[in-house]
Parts: sequence; C-alpha cells; structure tokens
Amino acid sequence: MSNVAQTAALILYLWSVFVQFSRTTGLGVNELLYFRVISPEEIGYIFSAAPAKDFGGDFTSSYDEIFLVPAEPADGCSELKDREILQGQVVLVERGVCSFVQKARHVEEAGGKAVLIADNAEDNDSQYLDMVTDGSTAKPSIPALFLLGRDGMMIRRSLQRQALPWAVISIPVNVSALASFPLKQPPWTLW
Repeated sequence: MSNVAQTAALILYLWSVFVQFSRTTGLGVNELLYFRVISPEEIGYIFSAAPAKDFGGDFTSSYDEIFLVPAEPADGCSELKDREILQGQVVLVERGVCSFVQKARHVEEAGGKAVLIADNAEDNDSQYLDMVTDGSTAKPSIPALFLLGRDGMMIRRSLQRQALPWAVISIPVNVSALASFPLKQPPWTLW
C-alpha cells in the first residue's frame, strides 16, 4: 500500500473513531485532552480526559515526561500525604465523597501541577461527566480533568501490581499528530 493510501486509510479510520466516540460521549475531539502513558509499558496507551467546565486552568506547558501520582487518600478529600512526591506532578484521585473543586484544591495545595479525577464507577469506559463548581468562591487554578473509571482503575491496578509509586506520562498530547507515533489506545475503551 502506498503512503498516500496509508494516510487516507488512517484519516478514514480516525474519522470513524471520532464519529463513534462523539455518539457515545456527546463530546467532540476538541473538547477532550489527551495524555500518553510512557511507563509502565503495559499501560503505554493514549488516554482521553474531559477538562472541568467552569473551574481549573489550562495547560500552559506541555510535559513530555511528568509523573502521574495516585493520591493518598485516594479520594483526595482531605489533606494529601507525601506532598514532597506530589510537588510539581500530575495527581490521580478518585471521584466521590467530596466535590471536584475540593479535590482539585487539595491537589493544588499539595503543589500538584494538574489533577486527573477518575470516575469511581470502574466499569465506565465511555461516559464523561461535566465537572462543575460546587458554589465555593475559592476555585483552583490548576487543570482539572475527568478520567473514565475503567482507565483510572487500569492505571492504578498496573501501578499496584508492579509496586510502582507513579506512572510517567506526556500531557497534553496533540491528537492531530497521532500519525507521528503509533496509534495505541487502551484496548478496553471504545474510541
């Protein structure tokens, strides 16, 4: 197959994936942010996450290698432990118990650069939630992203299985440049 035919096939494939994804989630490709897990290799995929609707900041820099550190406590609803590890990193917390804003505020207070809030419904592999403010006046300024429950669970499970304190990720990833590296989405998620 020629390069032109391969490129056309890739474009058609990506378009069909986008159309199916838009039907499933109600979100467009431009409304999501993408990140790639570099390590551990067993979850070396490109993941999508939905930015908070009315709080949190935008990524002002691109991070080619930054740690994704699971929060302790996992729900991020109280002061986070191991603040020295969280400093300057992306923090993974679980949905539930308190508001999205409170979780993002705790991560920001611990020095985190961004927060990924994974749905606590571990079988959720397609439904993004709109993260909105809780009415409090003190809004966090770090990027806050909603991660599908299945993705969050698979990342945490891989780290636990390998006894790793964090994953190494690139964030954000420009999906329009997907052809420049292997197209590798999680096999458990329909894109």
